[in-house]
Amino acid sequence: MADDIRPAWVYCANGLYFCAQTFSGSGTMVGEIVFNTSLSGYQEIITDPSYAGQFIVFTMPEIGIVGVNDQDCESRAVFASGVIVRHYNDIASSFRAQESLKDFLDKRNILGICGVDTRALVKMIRTQGSMMIVVSSEISDRDELAKILRESPSIEQQNYIKAVSTTKHFTHKDGAFDFSSFSYSAPATRHKVAVIDFGAKRNILNELVSVGLEAVVYPHNFCAKEIIEAFAQGEIDGVFLSNGPGDPKTLSKEVGEIKQLIEAKIPMFGICLGHQLLALAHGYETYKLKFGHHGGNHPVKNLTTDSVEITSQNHNYCVPESIEQIAVVTHRNLFDNTIEGVAYKNAPIFSVQHHPEASPGPRESRNIFEQFAKLVDEQRRVASR
Repeated sequence: MADDIRPAWVYCANGLYFCAQTFSGSGTMVGEIVFNTSLSGYQEIITDPSYAGQFIVFTMPEIGIVGVNDQDCESRAVFASGVIVRHYNDIASSFRAQESLKDFLDKRNILGICGVDTRALVKMIRTQGSMMIVVSSEISDRDELAKILRESPSIEQQNYIKAVSTTKHFTHKDGAFDFSSFSYSAPATRHKVAVIDFGAKRNILNELVSVGLEAVVYPHNFCAKEIIEAFAQGEIDGVFLSNGPGDPKTLSKEVGEIKQLIEAKIPMFGICLGHQLLALAHGYETYKLKFGHHGGNHPVKNLTTDSVEITSQNHNYCVPESIEQIAVVTHRNLFDNTIEGVAYKNAPIFSVQHHPEASPGPRESRNIFEQFAKLVDEQRRVASR
């Protein structure tokens, strides 16, 4: 346990109020509370941009036990509002550790809350759904916290994409991390794909490169005409739509640009938020789940291979069943039967809701990246005839 544990106070939208302890950060933050069921990989989870504006409750009771290292960060910053754990351990038992989780979060002033009955908190979220909360290391008055929460916008009213997306083009050439040499591989690439960055995880970019696709990363406010022109000239061979935070319905401008890419018949692949944006661009509205899917142990039925894959998940929104009018459902979640993947019938486009790059989590779905590389290869051959 860290030496400078201080009190913190938590007020939830359902009226629950309790005192806990901070092990990192300070101040007052508002965010949506969600839980993650992964047993490992807390660093990758905390640095996933898709958690922007959220407090992550870890069901794993011991957090901090392997410290933090440079290789396992999924983005340039921590965009989550904070983390809530049962017990924080400041002693890192890993040869890869470069600093403690406390030091990592303190540098970024991210609230780390411990001493909480996380089992009870998860049961509350599971029963009542994800909700907004306020956490403070400086305000203990219940009524004042309730006022702050009441006057704060909900997560659906906020657009986090500008904060998490790149502001300029860049090319990503690193492949998967090689633990034998402790460096990133640099495989040869045969095609270039435009990656629209809504909060892309680093390991998604690594996986694209690992299957031979050089990733040219564009900001969220990309120009469809620019990409269409690059595709026509052979400079870009496909488009990848990344994961990201928040309600996809807030991205109306981006949806309009994606519609133009669809009309241009450019091969596309979307993950998580990208999956949802493709549905919106086709005219099918997304909906919010009660408490979302967050964890590394979710079974998904691959309907094309008739096999079950254990997947990594991080999303609060889903595409509707009515999308079967224009797409073939390729994957379904075996927890609640929601759609986890589709292939569009009249276009070289497919998408998945889960995270095939894992990081953390199982790697059973990594072949989806190879599927995209094959699609890009086939479509470019057709276009060059």
